[in-house]
Amino acid sequence: MTTAAKYVLYYGGVVRPYADERTVEALLVEDGKVRYAGELAAAQAIAEAAMQNAEVQPAEVHAVDLQGCLLIPGLTDAHVHVWKVGQLRTTMLDLREAASPEEFNRLVQERHAALPEGAWLWGRGWNEAKLGLIPTRRQLDALAPGRPVLLTRTCAHIHAVNSLALERAGIDATTPAPSGGEIQFDSGLLTETAYGLVFQAMPAPSQQDYETWVLAGLNYLKSLGFTSATDPAVDPPLYAAYRALDAAGKLPIRVNLLYIWRPDGGSQTYPLPEKHFSAMLRCDSVKFFTDGGLSGATAAVSVPYKETGSQGVLRFEDEDLYQLAREAYLADFHIAAHAIGDTALTQLLGVYGRLQAEFPAGPRNRIEHFGLPSAAHLALARQLKVIAVPQPVFLHELRLNYQRYIPDELSGQVFPLRAMLDAGLDVAFSSDGPVVKELRPLCGLKAAVAEAYVPGENVTLAQALRAYTWGGAVATGVQHTRGTLEPGLLADISLIERDLFDLPPDAWPALSVQAILASEHPQPPQFHSPQVTP
Repeated sequence: MTTAAKYVLYYGGVVRPYADERTVEALLVEDGKVRYAGELAAAQAIAEAAMQNAEVQPAEVHAVDLQGCLLIPGLTDAHVHVWKVGQLRTTMLDLREAASPEEFNRLVQERHAALPEGAWLWGRGWNEAKLGLIPTRRQLDALAPGRPVLLTRTCAHIHAVNSLALERAGIDATTPAPSGGEIQFDSGLLTETAYGLVFQAMPAPSQQDYETWVLAGLNYLKSLGFTSATDPAVDPPLYAAYRALDAAGKLPIRVNLLYIWRPDGGSQTYPLPEKHFSAMLRCDSVKFFTDGGLSGATAAVSVPYKETGSQGVLRFEDEDLYQLAREAYLADFHIAAHAIGDTALTQLLGVYGRLQAEFPAGPRNRIEHFGLPSAAHLALARQLKVIAVPQPVFLHELRLNYQRYIPDELSGQVFPLRAMLDAGLDVAFSSDGPVVKELRPLCGLKAAVAEAYVPGENVTLAQALRAYTWGGAVATGVQHTRGTLEPGLLADISLIERDLFDLPPDAWPALSVQAILASEHPQPPQFHSPQVTP
C-alpha cells in the first residue's frame, strides 16, 4: 500500500476561490493542494471515495467548520521590508508615532540612556509632517552626547545623523556626495545613496541578528493573515540569513527576495546572486532604486515640489541603468525597480523598452511603487507587460505629506490604482512596511476601495482582493502554483472572520485574519483582535 492521502474539507462559511464575488460551498484539499472547490456534497463524495480506494491506505479526512467566516486564497504583501519590520519590533527605536518635538526628544533621550556606552543609537520613522520638525545634527548632538546617532525618516530615503556619526563615517564639509545622493553637512541630513557612507561605518549586523529580525517580521506578517511576502532589498548578508532559515525549516510563510545589486554609498555592484528555489524561499530577481520617495519629496519629478522647490533625486544615468539591467537579463534575472516620480518612470520604462526590443522573450519586470504615472506611462507599461506593485495604504497614512509637497501639476497622477487596472496592467498590492506603520491587509483594502487620492481612482473590493492574492503570485512568478484556489494549486489560504462583501469598508480594519499554509495542519478558525503595532 502507498502512503495515505491527507484530506482537509473546509465548509460552513463563505468560500471564494478567486477572491471575488464567486462563492462555493466547500473546499477539499488533498496533501496540501486543492482537489476540489464546489458543492459540499460533491466534496464529501470525493473524500468518501478516497477512503474506500483499495489501492491506498485509508485516507485521513480532517473536516474544518468555518463557522461563517470568509475563506480566500492566501494574501501576499508584494513589497514589505521584512527584516526592518522585525528590527522595529525588537531592537530599533521606533519613531513613527512621535507627534511633537517634545515626544521625539523624549524617545531619543530614553534610548540614549538605555544603551551601553559606545553603541550606535539607530532609529527610524520620523515624519516632519506629523512631528513638526526635521531633526538636525546639533539637536541630536545635544540629545545623545558622546554617542553616534542615525535616525532614518519613515520613507528610508532621508537620514538624520549627528556629528559623531559623520565623524565615524569620515564625512566633513568637503566630502563629495556619492552619485544619486546628497550630503547636507551643516544640518546632518543625508539623502538616498549617501546613507551608505554612514551605514558602512556602523558595526555590521551578524547573521544571527538578521535571522532574528527576519523571523520577527515574518511571524508578525503571518499573524496579520499573510501567507507570503516579498522582501524587496536583500543584500548578501541578509540573503545568507534567509537561506539558513530556509535550510533549517524555520520560515513561517513563503518569501520572495529581490536582491539589491548596487548598495547605497558607492558605484560598485555585488556579484549576481545564486538563484534559489524552494517551497518556502525564492530568489530570481534583482532590485534597483531609480529615485527617492514621494512623501519626503525626493522622488524624481518633472515639476518642482511645493515647499522644497527641488525635483528629487535620479540615482542613475540612463545608460548606466540600462547596462546593469542588460547584464541581469543576460543571466535570466527578473528586474524589480523602484520608480515613483514621473521622471524616474520615464527613464525606467525607456530601459525596459530597450530590453524588450533586444530580448523579446526575456523575463517580465516589475515597477515598485509606480507613484506618479501618466496615461502614456500606463499605456507603455501595458505594452511592455510590466507588473505594477503600488501601496494603497500610502493613500491613508502619507496623505498629509502628499498634500504638502506634490506639485499641483502632478496631483492628478498620485497612485491611480483604477487607471492601472483599466490600462490592463497586472497589479500586486503591498504595504512597503515599515515605511508605514499600518501593515494590516484589510487597512490596505480599505484604502484601495475608499481612500483614493485622485477622485474616481477607487477600485472595487474584488479588484483589490485579486491584487492581494493572484496579483502577488504573478509578481512573484508563481501564478501556476498559487494565487487562486483552483484544483491542483497550493492550498495556502487566509480566513477572515466575516465576509467583506457584506460589510462597508469602514468595518474591515476591525476584523482579524488567520493564515494557513498548505503544509500546516488546519485548526478551526481562531480570531484575535487585529494587531496594530508592527
